[in-house]
Amino acid sequence: MTESPNYRADVLAIAAHRDDVEQTCGGTLLRSAARGLRTAILDLTQGEAGTRGTAENRAREAEEAASILGVGWRKALSLPDGAVENTLPNRIEIARVIRELKPRVVILPYWQARHPDHAICATLGYDACFVAGLQKIETGAEPHRPFKIVYASLYADVRPSFIVDITPFIEQRHQSLMAYQSQYANQTAGSALFVPEEEIRERTFAEARHYGLLAGVKYGEPFVEKEVGLVDDLTLIPVQSI
Repeated sequence: MTESPNYRADVLAIAAHRDDVEQTCGGTLLRSAARGLRTAILDLTQGEAGTRGTAENRAREAEEAASILGVGWRKALSLPDGAVENTLPNRIEIARVIRELKPRVVILPYWQARHPDHAICATLGYDACFVAGLQKIETGAEPHRPFKIVYASLYADVRPSFIVDITPFIEQRHQSLMAYQSQYANQTAGSALFVPEEEIRERTFAEARHYGLLAGVKYGEPFVEKEVGLVDDLTLIPVQSI
C-alpha cells in the first residue's frame, strides 16, 4: 500500500473510523479491484476514543485490512474521534486528498446513522467534494470534483438505489473485518456493546444475504444515490421483475 502523491484512485471510500469501510462497502472495493480499478480509503479519525484497543492497534489492523481488500492507498486524518464536525478547515483537508487522488467515484456513509460521526461524515464528505472543485480554494493541487457520489446504506432503514453483487468476495470481506482483532475478538472491555466474535460471521453474512436476495444474487452490498438513474436499453436492466 502507498500514500504516494502520484497515486490516482478510480474509487475512493471515505469513512469516519477504521473498520467502517470494511463493514459497509468492503465487498464493493474488492469487486472494483478485481475489475482493475484503483481503490483508496480515507479514514477521518485515528480511533482514539474507541471503547476497545488503541489508535496504534487500529492503524496496524487497518493496514492488514487494506491489503486484504486490495486497496492501493489508505490514510487516516486526525479529526477528533467522536467529535467530527463539518467545518471549512475539515472540508479543505478532505478536499486536498480528493484533489490528490482524483477519484471518479466517492463512497460515503449514509447520512442518517446512530453514530454522529457517521452522519457528519456523509455531509462533510459531500461538501468536501464540492470544495475540491472550487478554483479559488488553494491546496497545492488542481481542482477536481468526483463525477459520482454514492452512499453505503447497509445499516440504514432505507430502500437501496442499487446493490453490488459481492458473492465472489464475501469471504475476503469477512477477513478484512476480522483483521480488527482489537475490536472484534472476545474481551471484557465493551462486552455489553459488541457482538460476540462467534456471531459476527453469522450476522454480517445474513445482512449481505438479505441485500443480495433483493437483487437476485447471493450476497450484496446496498447503496443509495441521490440522482435519478439513466437507462440506455430496457432489455439490459439486470434484475428480474417477476
